[in-house]
Formats: sequence, structure tokens, C-alpha cells
Amino acid sequence: MLAEAPGRVRRLAADKGYDADWLRADLREQGITPINPGKRGRKRKIRHDKRRYRECWRIEATFNRLKDFRRIATRYDKLARNYASAVALVAVIAFWC
Repeated sequence: MLAEAPGRVRRLAADKGYDADWLRADLREQGITPINPGKRGRKRKIRHDKRRYRECWRIEATFNRLKDFRRIATRYDKLARNYASAVALVAVIAFWC
């Protein structure tokens, strides 16, 4: 998914569920800074940018707003291109109006 992202990805905002050493190493090899904190039971604590991680709620709020539209939440469209078009259209409607 990151390979298809438009432009250069500098940071990856994720929650504690994506705390894995192999994932962090892979991201750093690609020049991406992981923002997610480490899990509570981790032996070696992970340093993370608390200010940026605090802004992750915006990502969650965006997805929740998109899921307000039934077509997106239930994925009526069979083809990925049709679904992507519906998401784009809903995003314009949801955030412009």
C-alpha cells in the first residue's frame, strides 16, 4: 500500500497494534519514521513523537466519517476502481459540504 502512495511518505502514524521490530526496521530502511508508540509489555521502551501521535485521532475521525455513508461501510461495489471512486466522491461530499 505504501508503494502506491502519491509522493514521498515521511511518517507512518499507527496505533500500538503495529508495534513490531521487523516493521519498524522495514520502515526505517525506506526512510519512513514510525510514529506509533510501543506496546506496554515491551522490554525495551520505544521513543516516539508524542505530539504527532496525539494527532492520530484525525485519521480515525476521517474513516468514521466516511463510514457514515452506507455504500462505503458495506462496500457495495465489487470492483476496486468503483469503490475508490465512491470513496473519493463521499470524501468530497463529507468534507466540502
